[in-house]
Amino acid sequence: MEACGDTSREWALPPWEGKAIVLLDLDAFFASVEQLDHPGWRGKPVIVGGRPEDRGVVSTASYEARAFGVHSAMASSVAASLCPQAIWTQGRHRRYKEVSRQVMAILYDETPLIQQVSIDEAFADVSPTKTNREHPVLVAQRIQRRVEELGVTCSIGIGTSKAVAKIASETRKPRGLTAVYPGTEASFLAPLPVKALSGIGTASERALASRGIRTLGDLANASDSLLQRLLGKNGAVMKRRAMGLGDSAVEEREPVKSISNELSFAEDLTGRGDLEAAVSTMAAKVGRRARTAGLKGITLTLRLRFGDRTVRSVQRKLPEPSDDDLSWKGMLGEMLDELWAEGVNVRLVGVGLSDFREPAPAQATLFGGLDDDQEARRGQSRRELLAATDSVRARFGDAAVRFGSEIRTLEGEHCHRPSGDDAESPGRTGVRKP
Repeated sequence: MEACGDTSREWALPPWEGKAIVLLDLDAFFASVEQLDHPGWRGKPVIVGGRPEDRGVVSTASYEARAFGVHSAMASSVAASLCPQAIWTQGRHRRYKEVSRQVMAILYDETPLIQQVSIDEAFADVSPTKTNREHPVLVAQRIQRRVEELGVTCSIGIGTSKAVAKIASETRKPRGLTAVYPGTEASFLAPLPVKALSGIGTASERALASRGIRTLGDLANASDSLLQRLLGKNGAVMKRRAMGLGDSAVEEREPVKSISNELSFAEDLTGRGDLEAAVSTMAAKVGRRARTAGLKGITLTLRLRFGDRTVRSVQRKLPEPSDDDLSWKGMLGEMLDELWAEGVNVRLVGVGLSDFREPAPAQATLFGGLDDDQEARRGQSRRELLAATDSVRARFGDAAVRFGSEIRTLEGEHCHRPSGDDAESPGRTGVRKP
């Protein structure tokens, strides 16, 4: 187990082989959003929940309030007696959902394999792949930095299973990052109390304690027959989790159907050059995320929202399943011509890839011509270029390297953070599921 600070030196990290599951848990989320939106409340005890006079309960307490013993689900009257100087608010769930969506968009920038379990908590599969060998700890550190840029903080646990990642996320709060490396799960879990395991409630804890089972190490070493008597059908599952063995995969039952990225603008675009740059930027994000996930799609989508708020989209089939956004440029240009006329105002551009499938096996021919050889070499060069840029962007961010067709998007002061009815946020990402 390793508690990680801000170091981003990959050579200092032990290697990670196999599954890497992240559990992101937003710190005192509702209270943190209130402190973000009310600067005068920062550093002060804030309680979100029903007021004491209304016989309410605490929903969330800031860490300043927790220092006085206030916690979630506590009767508000008790919380008020413990921390009479607290600032009380009944909460704004619409605002909390807005910030939650922004956080989830950050996760989707890293992987399409996301399982959101609550408004402030989500699992993400960031396992190294053949096309993306970035260390999971570096991915988690980047996620933490980007979340903090939103004005809230998170604690992250990394493990080879969801159960281990969840427990790891609880060990250091707030702003904690704890990595349980492959092969160290049992030693990390063994001394922890059984109640640390999700699924062990008060009744189960008492039943286990009656037979001397108080730690996860005790649970891992207990006989199957005893656990079945004490916990019923969950006994075997709890034992596997206590041993640090893998559990269900992230998004196991919800395969990714599409990957998309959208960008909206403070000032409408009217020139083709600016539009082409925006389309190229969105395509690059979609391509990178497809390559990270090991997915190749055959249906390309271009979506535009115009100045009058009408929306049009068009789809085209690629010649073969692809994750190569550089090869999409010509087709996206034709799709842009189909949707847009010179001078028409555009306020949002979106690119999507869907209909994922395995490429057909290459057909070797006896009389392959020079053109075929040149195209194969061009394709290989593009793949090598994309692999290199993916590696740089993964480590230093999307802005670290840009192709010429994307540069206008950064140079023009078009991007904005929309509000109200303009629901698309800059760089918004989406993964659609069935």
